[in-house]
Amino acid sequence: MNKSKLAAFLLACASAMAASAQEWPTKPVRLIVPAPAGSSLDLIARTLADRLRPLWKQPIVIETKAGAGGLIGMDAVAKAPGDGHTLGIGFNGPIAFGPYMYSRMPYAPARDLVPIVLTTSQPNVLAVQAGNPANTLPEFVAWAKKQGHPFSYASVGAGSSSHLTMELFRSVAGIEAVHVPYAGSPPAGLSVAAGDTQALFTVAPALLPLVQGKRIKLLAVTSAKRSELMKDLPTVAESGYPGFESLAWNGLFTASGTPPEVVRRINADVNTVLQEPAVRELLANQGLVAGGGSAEEFGSFIDSEGRKWGAIIARRGIRLDQ
Repeated sequence: MNKSKLAAFLLACASAMAASAQEWPTKPVRLIVPAPAGSSLDLIARTLADRLRPLWKQPIVIETKAGAGGLIGMDAVAKAPGDGHTLGIGFNGPIAFGPYMYSRMPYAPARDLVPIVLTTSQPNVLAVQAGNPANTLPEFVAWAKKQGHPFSYASVGAGSSSHLTMELFRSVAGIEAVHVPYAGSPPAGLSVAAGDTQALFTVAPALLPLVQGKRIKLLAVTSAKRSELMKDLPTVAESGYPGFESLAWNGLFTASGTPPEVVRRINADVNTVLQEPAVRELLANQGLVAGGGSAEEFGSFIDSEGRKWGAIIARRGIRLDQ
């Protein structure tokens, strides 16, 4: 093929790809939420869907497929046709943690899913009982080291961001503790308030009623910088552990094989929605930081999260399929 024919061929391919992106979607879009109705993921999905329908001129059908720590829902996305008409909101667990905690998963995130865009992130906060003598993170570490036996810490579930954040903190702070997993934030928070466990890392909104009731107190936040919603709460990093960061995050994914131009179209439209002041305010009111960025940036972020947390999972021997 001579240069002129090659150039014409490449131009034809580019035109076809552009046309494919412009024509998409050609039918209703499924948006799978791998968490219960009423969850933060459900809120994010409905917020995006309400604003993407006019852009896509197609119905967006939200399907709740909770269970198995998000694996059921994301498996449905991974096994869907690679045309961009099935999307899913994946999060830390079934995307970055799962490959290191399960000997076998029903899908391989890196192989079977295409990352599209980071939708939101949210830091964890460290909560202790209101009567704990520690009022700062260094005081908490000193208190923990003075105990005659390891204290108990709650999490919102084995293998969750809540669980792994404390394991990361234990490794850098050099403290011993016993893990007590609960089924979600409400019972985990109540266990700290009642003194059944002594500490908990989880997202702040679930704990605010207990904070307002003066049953628990917050000592630190796990974002790299102080949260705009909790400006008086110091970060773990500034409290003596430089570089410490732990975020609960989520983003849109589709099945592998989806044309790159379709991924770029979805990415661009979601970025547009996430820049709307009303959307950012709505998310912020739920303690969520609006995401955005390119698909490539999201993919790189997932890779770095896998390496970071995979090392902690391996070091602590955390397994969910034993």
